[in-house]
Amino acid sequence: MFLRRRDLTPEYFDSPERTSTELAEHYEWLGRMNKLTQFDRPFRIWIPELLGVEACKQLSIVDLGAGCGMLGQTLTQFARGHGWDWRFTNVDINLPQPGTKDSTSATWVKASVTDLPFAANSFDLAIGTTMTHHLSSDADVTAHFREARRVARQAVLICDMVRSPFFLIALWAVLVALRAPKEFRQDGVQSVKRGWLESEWRRLAALAGMNKARVWSEHGTRILLAHCLRDGTAEQPDTKETNGPRPSAV
Repeated sequence: MFLRRRDLTPEYFDSPERTSTELAEHYEWLGRMNKLTQFDRPFRIWIPELLGVEACKQLSIVDLGAGCGMLGQTLTQFARGHGWDWRFTNVDINLPQPGTKDSTSATWVKASVTDLPFAANSFDLAIGTTMTHHLSSDADVTAHFREARRVARQAVLICDMVRSPFFLIALWAVLVALRAPKEFRQDGVQSVKRGWLESEWRRLAALAGMNKARVWSEHGTRILLAHCLRDGTAEQPDTKETNGPRPSAV
């Protein structure tokens, strides 16, 4: 069956041969797609759902695989609109150029998401978006989930791409219509091929010790993992608000 298994062919964006000009163009196009798809929407919905409004008034958040830091910037503005104080630490293996807007938008740490240089319970919340598919082995994904759980005091919320023929075709059509560069189009399709099924994330979450994690998909495009660490005091997310039934437990 098509896309039954992950296609682990590397994306061009992950190639060490890419130039600084290509990186800048990639992030520019990625920013356009992020805005078009409202990439921050799952976090705007589920962080208050997971933690409660009171806890949201002040949060320390680590963004795992932060890229250019756009998610942290967007969520900081969202929080300010509610009178909340959300402080971000961005983790990535590539850091923004010193002195740029991205480099000054938050605290930046160069590190792998599979081996974080933080003490346990360093942050209220660990998040990540469209990053996990860049990891090629189950061992790395399990380590990524385990490290997110280790450094978070209250919750983990991770979002990525669903692996499906419908999403692949739809994304390709959108990228062609937008006249995205060839390499970006190819990487977009390859991202879906490297994406996930719910059953795969449930299995890997269990291996990472997140036995109470919830895994679900939205709109046939996003897969989410949510794990509360507050001794069961916070309610599990009710996905009826967006799409589909309540996520099943691991």
